Amino acid sequence: MKTKIAVLGAGRWGTHLVRNFASHPDAQLVAVVDSSRERLTQLKERLKLNDTVVLADNWQSIRSQIECDAVVIATPAVTHYSLIQDALQQGFHVLAEKPLTLDAAECQQLSDLARQQQRQLMVDHTYLFHPAVEQGKAVVQSGCLGELRYGYAARTNLGPVRQDVDALWDLAIHDIAIFNTWLGEQPVQVQATGRVWLQRQEGSVGASLTDNVTKPALLEEQDLADFVYIILTYPTGFQAYIHLCWLNPDKQRRLGVVGSQGTLIFDEMQNDAPLTLQHGYFEQSGDLFTPAGLRREVIEIKASEPLAVVCDRFLQSIRDNQPVSVSSGWVAAQLVNILSCLSQSLQQGGTPIKVPQLAE
Repeated sequence: MKTKIAVLGAGRWGTHLVRNFASHPDAQLVAVVDSSRERLTQLKERLKLNDTVVLADNWQSIRSQIECDAVVIATPAVTHYSLIQDALQQGFHVLAEKPLTLDAAECQQLSDLARQQQRQLMVDHTYLFHPAVEQGKAVVQSGCLGELRYGYAARTNLGPVRQDVDALWDLAIHDIAIFNTWLGEQPVQVQATGRVWLQRQEGSVGASLTDNVTKPALLEEQDLADFVYIILTYPTGFQAYIHLCWLNPDKQRRLGVVGSQGTLIFDEMQNDAPLTLQHGYFEQSGDLFTPAGLRREVIEIKASEPLAVVCDRFLQSIRDNQPVSVSSGWVAAQLVNILSCLSQSLQQGGTPIKVPQLAE
């Protein structure tokens, strides 16, 4: 029997979710909800949706009128908590776009509610289902990099610019999730600095986020950082440095882990070889250090669309009545907890913030 799916939100990412569930052999798309009727009409034409799919601009108006097993939520993050809470209380399984909510305590509450309702709650942390990330974890944990030294990542592009969250909340979650997965641990301390150019208070052109420390009202009025630089410190002392920006036309999607024997690199912009291992180390003779063993190895990965894997795993979790541990509500709560600490550091001009441990 096919799982009946309703998708809430038909924006940029919601469209991809609709496409995947509409074509999945184990799913039946029963409804798409979006505030824009024009967007719904265009979506139906572009994806050639069946006439049986209900198109609505209000979820509450159709919720009790359709047969539905699961709700997929791709709306702005500020709306997630109430929508997910309502869906779980109504007995629906839920797949939610990241971040689950903007508050770690709310994430934990939703995870608890899903358990109480015996329903699956999964978060679309798409990168955790990317074959390069899955294979990269195996490489890091094999020990072939030697002693792990540090990590780095850059996630930049010219847009899209969000109005509900800043570049930190929009972009950082991907690289944090990858580092956590590859290292098998959570950061214990974080730092963040940033700048605002586009969505700011009048008179704060190019303002440093440090300037906002004495002006909390500006933060309340939604100054949204366009550029953010963060440092994650892990229990072992390993540090990861991440550069985030949504107004830089030099598009980068690159992450690396550096060890004493080489560097593992995940570069999405390299379609033919997104995952590579750059071997190399130093040979010491007296006070001299000479590079040795330099060679580039392409790590083979299987071809797949990560979002298609997300959708498939969600449907499987419903069939098996088992949570997807790699992207559960608990994992989402941990990531939101880290982002909240980074946000606190950002508002305080880069003050190091200890990350509190969440009780599962």
